Amino acid sequence: VNEIIAFIPQEREQEIISRRFGLHDHKETLEQIGELLGITRERVRQLEKAILNKLKASVEENKVPQINSLEKELTKHLVDLGRVSRTKNLAENMFNGDDSDMNQARLTFIAELAPNLIVISENDNYYSGIALKEYGDEKSVRKRVDEIVNLVKTNKQPMTADEMHDKLSYEHPKQIAALASLSKKMANLKENWGLAKWPTVNPKNIRDKIYVVLQEKGKPMHFSDIADTIKDSDFKRKDVTKQAIHNELIKDKRFVLIGRGIYALSNWGFDQGTVADIIGNVLQNSNEPLHRDEIVRRVLKSRQVKETTILLNLQSKPQFKRVAKATYTYEAPEPTKA
Repeated sequence: VNEIIAFIPQEREQEIISRRFGLHDHKETLEQIGELLGITRERVRQLEKAILNKLKASVEENKVPQINSLEKELTKHLVDLGRVSRTKNLAENMFNGDDSDMNQARLTFIAELAPNLIVISENDNYYSGIALKEYGDEKSVRKRVDEIVNLVKTNKQPMTADEMHDKLSYEHPKQIAALASLSKKMANLKENWGLAKWPTVNPKNIRDKIYVVLQEKGKPMHFSDIADTIKDSDFKRKDVTKQAIHNELIKDKRFVLIGRGIYALSNWGFDQGTVADIIGNVLQNSNEPLHRDEIVRRVLKSRQVKETTILLNLQSKPQFKRVAKATYTYEAPEPTKA
């Protein structure tokens, strides 16, 4: 990068490019550079454009040989990553995990000059990125990203790159994942891509993380096992206590207590309530009295409790009336008089 900057004849112009891209320090605005050099913001913009155009012309005339070798190196990594990459991911891939702002800035500068690469500028909707020119221009890349976002939005639930690949025209699912990573509207977790606002792919608090763990497990879990799973996960901020997990499970209606410390997701069909409430639901939904064995069988579909717990509730609650040997019906309790 220093050798390329040396092709710029005037020191002031070198300063403008270095500061605008953040090649040796943090990236600076047009206003900041204008104040430093005693010129207007617009003049800085004009000079930056003119300097880059001169450098690009020198590259086309093979006067900047460094760009050719650097472009080959970037292209090699981009092909591995899906022919397009968020600049942060490319820096991480090329510099053994060092995705510092300065490394990202230097890659952006090189890609800006390389004839077969394009730069995707960062804004409110897209991360900074670099792509092979086969994708067209920056506008074309963003259009492809938007197509992926709209597909997931229409699907209304997370999708893997393979699932998106079945519906889109790309050579490999890796390309789709790489494009998706450019969107600030997207997030991914364990190979699933979804909208950043969906907790299933972008859990932001303990309750969201509990939901993801239970959904991935696919069956009820004890709150201590949920805590251990979060600690062993790839989540950010995963240092949680078992008591904190238990407290959040109690507060959120997405989770249903179905046994001693055992919780399930309500969208699995589990109703909120005590064992007595579930017995009441079973009897009320039946068109006829039920034998206690049948009641136990039906309650155990939604509660992980001992049979004796069900039988004790059945025998001790006044709303459960025995109408024959070991056979019960539901009788609503009389309203309490004021």
